[in-house]
Amino acid sequence: MSNSSSITEFLLLPFTDTRELQLLHFWLFLGIYLAALLGNGLIITAIACDHHLHTPMYFFLLNLSLLDLGSISTTLPKAMDNSLWDNRDISYSGCAGQAFLFLFLVIAEFYLLTVMSYDRYVAICKPLHYGTLLGSRACVHMAAAAWGTGFLWAVLHTANTFSIPLCKGNAVDQFFCEIPQILKLSCSDYYLREFGLIMVGVSLEFGCFVFIVVSYVQIFRAVLRIPSEQGQHKAFSTCLPHLVVVSLFINTGMVVYLKPPSISHSSLDLVLSFLYSVVPPAVNPLIYSMRNQEIKDALRKLYEYIAGSGHGNQGVRAGLHASTTITKGVPQGRARRLDDSPKAGIGNTLKKLLRQKDICSFQVLDGFTGTSAET
Repeated sequence: MSNSSSITEFLLLPFTDTRELQLLHFWLFLGIYLAALLGNGLIITAIACDHHLHTPMYFFLLNLSLLDLGSISTTLPKAMDNSLWDNRDISYSGCAGQAFLFLFLVIAEFYLLTVMSYDRYVAICKPLHYGTLLGSRACVHMAAAAWGTGFLWAVLHTANTFSIPLCKGNAVDQFFCEIPQILKLSCSDYYLREFGLIMVGVSLEFGCFVFIVVSYVQIFRAVLRIPSEQGQHKAFSTCLPHLVVVSLFINTGMVVYLKPPSISHSSLDLVLSFLYSVVPPAVNPLIYSMRNQEIKDALRKLYEYIAGSGHGNQGVRAGLHASTTITKGVPQGRARRLDDSPKAGIGNTLKKLLRQKDICSFQVLDGFTGTSAET
């Protein structure tokens, strides 16, 4: 028998006891982690540096990449350390911190995915109201609500879990400090208190999942009205993976948190937790952004800018020289009249109208699917 006051560390579950397989797991986790860092890092850089991507959809994608980077950095580095050095222990405070951060980021990501489904629903099914319903202030408020909800739920669950007396040792049957596995070490009477809190949270998450599914159903109905079969195929090929990853993320998480301890099995628990904690952050960059043509163009321009930075001063001087030559070739009054002419004003007005028209057409699918399907 032990209690929480006497526990100074927890023992995490290793993926295998064979040294060769431990090293194999280390290299596998390292590859996944580096891929997640690279993919999410490129998305964050592209969206932050390209002002053309400062739109609601890419604002939410930026937040999603930040959450993915945080969640996978909370679990995998410790798992890699354990596999490389054949180590299992984690301090009591380290375990509490890991549980809090992971829960905070995962819950915030779940609510952000709900907001993103609403964003896509409005963009495709109610394009005329898009600017009104999803203005810059509304987007910031929705993203802040997702982060804030995750933080509050994480504080509540973590404080409640680590205040429960632990009567069944300190061996956690998971590769990271997961709330359900820590609750298995508690006394049965205290377990029910946290289980009730989990049930409330799962009920809210199930409601959000239903909202996501309904939103995608409406999106699919709108996609079916695209006259081009190729456009329909490209839209479905992107929307369906979105829904699959969201379903995998939510359903495996719900199973982990609702599964009775009596049917718990170490191998099954490892697989389920891996599916909802590691797989989504690693594949989200590929599914949500890296197949997007605007993201690719932004990354290409960023690469060209970095690659040509050594010749940047010469290019700027050449451009200034060309601009000066053109200006000298046109009288000052004539140049001013060209800029201020009615034709130039009408052209600028038409450009603005065409940009607004894009929002009211199926061309919004270009940002969502990487294809254009304007009606």
